[in-house]
Amino acid sequence: MTAPGMLPRQAAAAVAQALKAAGCPDAVYDARFLVQLVTGQDPRLSDAPLTGVQTARLNELAARRAAREPLQYLCGCWPFFDFELVVGPGVLCPRADTEIVAEAAAALLQGTTDPRVLDLCAGTGCLGLGVKRLCPSVQLTALEKSPDALVYLRQNAAHALDGRGLAAPYAQVVQGDLFEFYKELPESSFDLIVSNPPYLTAQEMTQLQPEVAHEPAMALAAGPDGLDFYRAIAAHYQQALRPGGALVLEIGWQQREVVTTLLQQNGWTRIECRQDYAGLDRCITARRPG
Repeated sequence: MTAPGMLPRQAAAAVAQALKAAGCPDAVYDARFLVQLVTGQDPRLSDAPLTGVQTARLNELAARRAAREPLQYLCGCWPFFDFELVVGPGVLCPRADTEIVAEAAAALLQGTTDPRVLDLCAGTGCLGLGVKRLCPSVQLTALEKSPDALVYLRQNAAHALDGRGLAAPYAQVVQGDLFEFYKELPESSFDLIVSNPPYLTAQEMTQLQPEVAHEPAMALAAGPDGLDFYRAIAAHYQQALRPGGALVLEIGWQQREVVTTLLQQNGWTRIECRQDYAGLDRCITARRPG
């Protein structure tokens, strides 16, 4: 694919050609990203020929990307807001759309002193840590079931916000199951609950994009209709909030009506929806009455 002595721009072009042949949708961007990851320089701005070590590493990464492994996994970290999260196989990749959910949650905490926040199905911790980045006084608890994802969550909870004026530790990490954890929570434990739970239907799980298929099924699948986690949260987590406390859920773009109905049936109030940058329904907010 590439050979020692190639100029970075030549290497990027060769990698882009291979990625296009493999069906990668953003082959040119990905190729430049991989060359920069290996060399530390933008290939459009560097004339330093690739070394043998760099070439071997670049070919390895390009082959993995051609197999449609997510770019985030190849990098080992990924930006969220203005900080970086450790990421890799076994955990859901952070996505820019989730920043919208964090912003919606942070807005609901205005005027709350030292708010207590629970992040359910935390994964990398991007959602809860994003809320804390916007509201530094947040006392964050992050729940995750997967042992693989916990590795990344613990690292991010300890290091993601270093150098940004926030006191460590940034989150209390708890290994647990959303379907059982509510039983351990005293009433009115939190001011806000956030979650980006699994929400794909059984049918959608059979039609995943190649990159998404590399991500853990545990973080994606939510039963035949994609609502298993929303049902549990709607039914069991209201009492964990103080009266008037808020719930913020990331949703699939077609789930607004059905999730709203679930919340209404379980007594939640002030239910609203917020769209993402593409104008698609992205998150639902609701309140415990009181």
